[in-house]
Amino acid sequence: MGSSNVLDALRHGPVTVPTLRSMKAAGLRFVMATAYDAVFAHILDEGGVDVILVGDSLGMVIQGHETTLPVTVEEMLYHVKAVARALEKRRLQGQGGRPLLVADMPFLSYQTDIATAIRNAGRMLAEGGAQAVKIEGGEAFAQTVARLVEVGIPVMGHIGLTPQRVHAMGGFRVQGKSSEEAERIFMDARAIEQAGAFAIVLEGIPSSLAKRISQALSIPTIGIGAGPDCDGQVLVSHDFLGLLPGPSPRFVKRYAELYALGVEATRRFVHEVQNGLFPAEAHSYGGPSTQKEK
Repeated sequence: MGSSNVLDALRHGPVTVPTLRSMKAAGLRFVMATAYDAVFAHILDEGGVDVILVGDSLGMVIQGHETTLPVTVEEMLYHVKAVARALEKRRLQGQGGRPLLVADMPFLSYQTDIATAIRNAGRMLAEGGAQAVKIEGGEAFAQTVARLVEVGIPVMGHIGLTPQRVHAMGGFRVQGKSSEEAERIFMDARAIEQAGAFAIVLEGIPSSLAKRISQALSIPTIGIGAGPDCDGQVLVSHDFLGLLPGPSPRFVKRYAELYALGVEATRRFVHEVQNGLFPAEAHSYGGPSTQKEK
């Protein structure tokens, strides 16, 4: 197969765990975005993303919590199943279903002991339909990552600003600003790579540190608030679509303003109902014709 055919296959073929490593080797940037339901799975797949993450960020985006900490394994499974069903339907209909599906491991689903981690991660694949899981934490969780990989569960790492440690960090703050912190994060990345993770998310760290890590690792890095030198980028879909009110974090680029469009559409709906303009004849069903009408 020629090099152009190989690149085309990587860009347009089904994305698997090995695909991402191949994309890094070929110098191809890839995209990950979040989905929590079937509609967003359809949108992201048709839009061309490479990886869909069912993130525990659903606790803040969907459930209205201030952090991701209240999200449970059962809640994650509910949303993973919804996204997996949509992607499978698209595959069967020949419409797509290309992205790799990754499920977040929520707070306390893997931190207590390795047996618990295996059981919960296994459920994400066996019951949820995910193809991999994502775990927050560095060197302290390397053994957990290694054991999951040993039993056949692909693991994506996540270091730097790790939302499940928001209270320990004193809030959602950029990590790795000092040389000591930067070295710790670099060693975390090394440890997670050596444990067998197939990729690693770098969140909320200086661009220079993310570049150093990306160049040092053989596995792909995925940045969010980590500058332009990572192998891939991830954003919360509700952020880049402008679906959330209020200001966005600095690292977010809003590619649309769907919140404002939704408010305007709702106002038009309300106005038309209140003034008898909706439903019109075009939106109504006719009954059987009467003898007189015949």
